[in-house]
Amino acid sequence: MLVSRVRVLGISLLIAGLTLAGCSTRMTRAPVEDRGTAAASAPVAAVVVSPTTTTQQDNVARPGTYIVKPGDTLIRIGLDTGQSWKDIARWNQIENTNLIEVGQVLRVTPPGVANAAQANPGVVTRPVAPPSVAPVAAGAPAQSQPPSASASASASASASAAPAVATASAAPAVAGAAAAEDGTSFIWPSSGSLIAGFDEAHNKGLDIGGKSGDAILAAADGRVVYAGAGLRGYGNLIILKHSNTFLTAYAHNRTLLVKEDQTVRRGQKIAEMGSTDSDRVKLHFEIRRQGKPVDPARYLPAR
Repeated sequence: MLVSRVRVLGISLLIAGLTLAGCSTRMTRAPVEDRGTAAASAPVAAVVVSPTTTTQQDNVARPGTYIVKPGDTLIRIGLDTGQSWKDIARWNQIENTNLIEVGQVLRVTPPGVANAAQANPGVVTRPVAPPSVAPVAAGAPAQSQPPSASASASASASASAAPAVATASAAPAVAGAAAAEDGTSFIWPSSGSLIAGFDEAHNKGLDIGGKSGDAILAAADGRVVYAGAGLRGYGNLIILKHSNTFLTAYAHNRTLLVKEDQTVRRGQKIAEMGSTDSDRVKLHFEIRRQGKPVDPARYLPAR
């Protein structure tokens, strides 16, 4: 009887041992995810906090500020806010212009200046360097002799009477097309044919065809706030600032003929048409009102 009980006990212990061994084997083969290690290895964007660069927990920019998004550059932010990228860098004390952080809040209006234009799109300001004389139309023959005194007086009187005289031969496409609400007067930047119109979702300006090397003209008086190839999708690009309200952009150029901070006049040749970062030779032309793309046809005279 005692021997039988010992045998039963031995068999029970053997079964229990095999069971524990099986469980141990299964636990050894089970995958283990170390969440703490994975989280520690993920990149974390550092946000620099300064009097002009702050963070916002609600992720909503106040008037006159901009929150950096993935893929942003100062050039892109300048285009989207209607400012010079150099001004934004200076206002925010950014020394390394290639280093901005996602979530960083940037000032996009001058320090100490009211943000009325950013908060209220209806507020407008005067254009940069309004023309004192009407520009000569592109392709017009040069005048071989100086005009007479009476002709000069008449031309001066006409030029000072109203800026619209320069485009009097071309009726506006819509009411007010030849002059914006702040007085900026635009002309066509190229004589080529229109190959694509404005589409806010897909084409933020007009595409104008032509031949490589065709003249690209400044659409209005202004200052060059960008000249280079640092904005993906635009190729060799020029951005002109005409006022605190309007910018124009000229993309895909073969050659750039102006430099940043240079003042240009309406009708001045600023580039040559090309196909950089494009599938064909063309000019992509944008007008931006406080950084937002608008249909250039609203502001250009009819052809």
